[in-house]
Amino acid sequence: MAIDLFNIGKFTVHGYGLMIGLGFLAAVFVGSWLAKRRGLSDGDYVNIAIFVLIIGFLGGKLLHVIVEFRAFLEDPLLVLGSEGFAVYGGIITGIATIFVYCKIKKLDFLKYIDLMASSVPLNQAFGRIGCLLAGCCYGRETDSRFSLVFPEGCIAPPGVKLIPTQPIMAAGNFVIFLAVCGIYLRTCPPEGKEAEHKYIPGVPTAVYLILYSVGRFFIEYLRDDYRGSVGIFSTSQFIALFSFAGGAAMLAYVVKKSRKETD
Repeated sequence: MAIDLFNIGKFTVHGYGLMIGLGFLAAVFVGSWLAKRRGLSDGDYVNIAIFVLIIGFLGGKLLHVIVEFRAFLEDPLLVLGSEGFAVYGGIITGIATIFVYCKIKKLDFLKYIDLMASSVPLNQAFGRIGCLLAGCCYGRETDSRFSLVFPEGCIAPPGVKLIPTQPIMAAGNFVIFLAVCGIYLRTCPPEGKEAEHKYIPGVPTAVYLILYSVGRFFIEYLRDDYRGSVGIFSTSQFIALFSFAGGAAMLAYVVKKSRKETD
């Protein structure tokens, strides 16, 4: 487990960056495939994914700066140049990016955000593997055999047994991907076959928000890196409360609306 995987001449391949890149490519591939099955524009999906990657990265950095504001005031370049990234900042700005793009291009916002919700968890899973390679987002000390010991050179404290939060989060995101993508696939079968369930725009996104919020809220109790706080909650837990409520409200609304339209 090291931050640097290998060198190609003077070029160094970092584990965290490599996993983020592979995750993005995997999510784009899956999302493009789903777009074609749904009859949506895979070209627009790729454009949205690129904008979300760029603006979402900036949003994640911005929230990281807010959480680490004291350190930022002392040494701005150190905080900005670090691998620190707040996922919820990326999610919030990513949703806003999709909304603005769809508004400009006159596309159905719910249908395209459902595409993203069905593929983004895969990107997040790869990203958590990157966290494992870098040693960030590490867990509390433990005596359990189910633990990780990081070497020198990682962000995590070296030489001590820690709860393996990064693999847990990676596995959780893979499960969310399978769940949300599975829901989406049941509503858009291959050509010539009938769908197992009616597609209700907004359901995949709502399920993603609910599952991610629950997982993120509880994994925060196992982490030991500083993530800011709001009262008794970490910053991510505080945001998770609202994203869970938003996802639950969205699910209830779109299902109720669909039933009314059917009636």
